[in-house]
Amino acid sequence: MNNMTNSTNELSLDESALDAVRSSLDQGAVTPAYGPHREAIVKLLNDALATELVCVLRYKRHHFMASGLTSPHIAAEFMVHATEESAHADRIAQRIVQLGGEPDFSPSTLLQRSHADYDESNDLKTMVKVNLIAERIAVEAYRQMISLLADKDPTTRRMLEDILAEEEEHADELKDWLDI
Repeated sequence: MNNMTNSTNELSLDESALDAVRSSLDQGAVTPAYGPHREAIVKLLNDALATELVCVLRYKRHHFMASGLTSPHIAAEFMVHATEESAHADRIAQRIVQLGGEPDFSPSTLLQRSHADYDESNDLKTMVKVNLIAERIAVEAYRQMISLLADKDPTTRRMLEDILAEEEEHADELKDWLDI
C-alpha cells in the first residue's frame, strides 16, 4: 500500500503492512492485504476452472464428432481451442493453490459450477454456434470477475485479463465460421 506521508506529497510504503507480512510464513504469497476477499476469489476461480474444464470436454467431443466438407479445418481448430482451454484451467488451478485454496476438479459438480454448457450436438453449424455462445459467456464472466477483483488481487486480475484476450480471439474465430 502506498500512503501520502507529508505535505510535500512524498510517497512511502505502509511500514505496518510490511511488518505484518513477517508472520504467517506458511501462507506463502498470501499476505494480510488479501483480507476477507481471498476465499471469495478462490470460489470465483473454482467456478472459472469448472467452466474451462467443461469447455475442454465440449471442444474435444466436437473435434471428434465434426463431419462434412468443411469439418477437417474446423475440427482441427476445435482441438486447438480445447488445448488452450486446458491451459487456462491449469493456470487457474495453479493460482487457486497459490492463494491457499484447493482447485475443485470434481466431475460430479462440474456442470453445476460451470458458466457454460456441455453440448452433444452432431451438426457442425450447431457445434460452432454452441461454442460461440460458450465463448461469449466466458468473455462476459471474465469481464465481470476482472471488474470485481479491481485492486483486490492484481495478480489474478492480470491472469484473467490474459485469458479473456484468448477467449475473445476464440469468439471472433467462431463468429467467422457461422457461415459454413
